[in-house]
Amino acid sequence: MRHLLTRLPFVFAAGLIIASFGAAAQSPTPAGSWTQKAPMPAVRGEVAAAAVDNKLFALGGGAGGKAVPRNEEYDPASDRWRERAPLPQARDHLGVATYGGKIYTFGGFTSSVHQGAGDVVFAYDPATDLWQTLPPMKAARAAVGVALLAGKIHVIGGRGLGAVTVATHEVYDPASATWNEAAPLPRARDHMAVVAVDGRIHVIGGRLASAAERTGQHDVYDPTTNSWSSAAPLPTPRSGVAAALYKGMILVLGGELPPDHTFPENEAYDVLRDRWVALAPMPAGRHGFGGAVIGSSAYFVGGSLTPGGRGITDQLIMFSMP
Repeated sequence: MRHLLTRLPFVFAAGLIIASFGAAAQSPTPAGSWTQKAPMPAVRGEVAAAAVDNKLFALGGGAGGKAVPRNEEYDPASDRWRERAPLPQARDHLGVATYGGKIYTFGGFTSSVHQGAGDVVFAYDPATDLWQTLPPMKAARAAVGVALLAGKIHVIGGRGLGAVTVATHEVYDPASATWNEAAPLPRARDHMAVVAVDGRIHVIGGRLASAAERTGQHDVYDPTTNSWSSAAPLPTPRSGVAAALYKGMILVLGGELPPDHTFPENEAYDVLRDRWVALAPMPAGRHGFGGAVIGSSAYFVGGSLTPGGRGITDQLIMFSMP
């Protein structure tokens, strides 16, 4: 299968986005635009994000080398934040998923230097502002990828005890509160993008063992066969990314390459055509941030503007395109 990266030609005029042809197509402007929104109440990196009932939740994260249990809710309608019940434990590098109006969190580190990987699982109900402790994962991990598929939550890869990168693939059933194992990743990695679409799970990019060992590998899991296949690789290999399913495309944003580079790239995967499209980059490079889609926009929050957890930010930015 032929793998492609394209840039969509658009020009901006009078507040409209208009398709461009001819000479203008020789230097196209990637589609989409960014808007700065109200910052989080607390600065932190390695933060997770989830959306429930048109609200954005920023969970956990770290600052000053320590994990925090913060849980903050953002309302796009008012552009305001409020604090909610904190996590039962301070954790950064959390994995998160939403199901049945609740937010599920998986694992995480107790500090921002990859120490204290956990097997803990919690569920948060925004309606009651209460947390519930659930059966733990079989393997303690952080920097995992998480995706909801057919009512079950897949927790994939990550860094385990001793900061060892793993290929572990566990599946949690919220209905029975039980765990099962599934086919492991073809290649162990962590800090990657994981998104479910059209009945399959896409695992994209990430790091292999150290922050310098970034990859563009793109694996696709089919639950009907419990097997993996490959797809078009991420054009800009990177780890510490944020991801979201936006208008049928998988967005992969940001990332880091130590010692001194963070990525502003915003690349979108077209599932039907097995190709990548370069969209409008973020205003600045960042890594260790969370993202979620609400309505017609994608929101990305927190993270670090420089590699290794330095330059942490409270910024919330919104991406939109027609």
